[in-house]
Amino acid sequence: MSTRRFFAVALILSLLVAGVASYYASAHPDGLEYVAEQTGFLDSAKDSPTSDSPLADYQTSGIDDARLSGGVAGVIGVVVMLVLSTGLFWVIRRREPRDASDHADA
Repeated sequence: MSTRRFFAVALILSLLVAGVASYYASAHPDGLEYVAEQTGFLDSAKDSPTSDSPLADYQTSGIDDARLSGGVAGVIGVVVMLVLSTGLFWVIRRREPRDASDHADA
């Protein structure tokens, strides 16, 4: 399998998992929220400075269906991470010398 085909298949699978599997994600609180609720200090938590962001709480603002909103947020997250990681790898990649004289022993 070629490298491009591998990455294309990996991207499609990532988008499917982010968009479809998150549709079935549990609406119950995660472990930390559950313990905070059980021990009585959940109400003392402060909102994050990013709580008003378009993708806060794994949801997409403007989409009323909670499951669809979560799926869209997952797909957006995959695309953002793909762009950021590709950009980072492009910046730090190893570059080949321009000519053989760069390898000459001094």
